[in-house]
Amino acid sequence: MYQTKEIAAIVGVHPNTVRIYEEWGYISAVPRGVNGYRMYSDLHLFQLKIARIAFRCEIVQGLIRAKARAIVEASGKADFTQALEHAQAYLSHLEKEYNRALEAIELSEQWICGIKSTPTPTYTRKETARVLDLSTEVIRNWERNGLITVHRFSNGSRAYTENEIKRLKIIRTLRTAHYSISAILRLMNQAENMRWTNLNIRKVLNTPEDHEDIISVTDRLVYSLEQAIESAKELIGILRVKLNGEI
Repeated sequence: MYQTKEIAAIVGVHPNTVRIYEEWGYISAVPRGVNGYRMYSDLHLFQLKIARIAFRCEIVQGLIRAKARAIVEASGKADFTQALEHAQAYLSHLEKEYNRALEAIELSEQWICGIKSTPTPTYTRKETARVLDLSTEVIRNWERNGLITVHRFSNGSRAYTENEIKRLKIIRTLRTAHYSISAILRLMNQAENMRWTNLNIRKVLNTPEDHEDIISVTDRLVYSLEQAIESAKELIGILRVKLNGEI
């Protein structure tokens, strides 16, 4: 049996975190000894380890955090079969997100190294939004943040060509892959200032600049997903060992 400070030290968390995890149902209810202190068992230790591994991933976008939480909640109910199923679904989702992130980088490389389209008919913002299946406000926001500059006619209306649409497709893909506005802007700016063949897209996207005050974890999405995938595999491994030991 373990006291709060002891089990917290073993897992590497603050004692208050252990208490909060019990309150949130991430570990089973903890009995108290005759002295009133909480007494934790090896079951609680295992559940805490599950929570620590599952929440190791810092990414909070999309379903990633929710899927990690589902594993921990099932573990907190001592339903390790359900926890294993959630862990397998979590791994599958992470691998899908990882492939999407790599695809976004590949599309960016194709765009930067490609030849610009020949002159083609122009589109209004509304027409462009329809082509890309986006809202006009999303496109307006990207322009406002400097991700793309669009030519204007003498009457002030914008004219989007195939080149702008291709660029918007890249931005859309990167945003879908959860890259931050600052990461995409950094890519666009460096693409204009470097020889295209020497531009390492993945490095630019995943390495925040020193002068940035706030570093979004999405700037390191590929690396973070690789770590999350390893954590998911670790969860699956220890849950299988746990279940095999109980058979």
